Amino acid sequence: MNAAIERKAAQVAEITAKLKDSKSTVLVDYRGLNVAEVTELRKQLREAGCEFKVYKNTLSRRAAEETGFGEINEFLVGPTAIAFNSEDAVASAKVLNDFAKTHEALEIKAGIIEGNITPVDEVKAIAELPSREGLLSMLLSVLQAPMRNFALATKAVAEQKEEQGA
Repeated sequence: MNAAIERKAAQVAEITAKLKDSKSTVLVDYRGLNVAEVTELRKQLREAGCEFKVYKNTLSRRAAEETGFGEINEFLVGPTAIAFNSEDAVASAKVLNDFAKTHEALEIKAGIIEGNITPVDEVKAIAELPSREGLLSMLLSVLQAPMRNFALATKAVAEQKEEQGA
C-alpha cells in the first residue's frame, strides 16, 4: 500500500512540474479515437515539441491545486489527455485544433496558456493565429508600405517631369 502511495505522489510531482514548466497545456477528451488515430496525434504533437500524456484525473486535480490552477479541475472529468509544451505557447493548441477538424471524436476541453486558464473557444482562437514568423512578416510588410508608397510616388513624379521635359 505504501509503495502505491509513493508512486501516486511521484506522479503528482511530475504533473506539477510539467504544469509549472509549460508555456501551454491543453486538455482534450480523446474518447472515440482508435489506436491508429491516437498514434498519429502523438506523432504530430511530438514533431511540434509537445508531450501528450494521460493521467488519472484525481492526480491531475491535486497537481492543479498545488500549482494554483484549481479552476481547471472542472474540466478533469472523463477520459482526459493533456498536451504540454514548454517552448511554444501555441504549438499544442494548433496541432490539436487541426487534428480535431479532421477527427470529430477529439474534443478540446480547455487549456492553460502562458499561465492563464483558457476556455475552449479561446484555445481555438489562439490556434487559428498565424505563426510567429507569419506575424513578423505581416508587421514588416506594414512597416515597409509607407516607404514603398513614397518611392513609387517619387518615381511617378520623376517620370512625369521627364515626359514634360521631352
